[in-house]
Amino acid sequence: MQPEIIKLSLSRLQKAKSDYDASLILFHEDLLLQALNRAYYAIFHSVKALLALDSFETKKHSGVIAYFNEHYVKTGIFDKELSKIFMGAENKRNLSDYDDFFEITKEDVKIQIDRTILFINKIEEFLNTKGVIL
Repeated sequence: MQPEIIKLSLSRLQKAKSDYDASLILFHEDLLLQALNRAYYAIFHSVKALLALDSFETKKHSGVIAYFNEHYVKTGIFDKELSKIFMGAENKRNLSDYDDFFEITKEDVKIQIDRTILFINKIEEFLNTKGVIL
């Protein structure tokens, strides 16, 4: 694997982990909508780390989700549950960002954050199997 691809993948994974850490801080400060936002971006950037291995680029979130589902979930590389986590996080992020009256409980945000670290860990495990040294 080319060093530039490994570097890009690792950079995106680090961004995902930073977003996850930020979601925890925001959660503990009771900034629930902001915590949801960062949890989603942690998932998004971890998938972008994965897609770097395929040299797949898009700025559209829908494109990242579609590619992940088509090439990694439908092929059985990742379980369908990860797709559900990704799409659910995106839906909640959209609601929290754009719905003026969206409300969510602290427990629901905690569940999302827990799912986020599970998601990141699965991506990281796969990257390790592909020779991306973490």
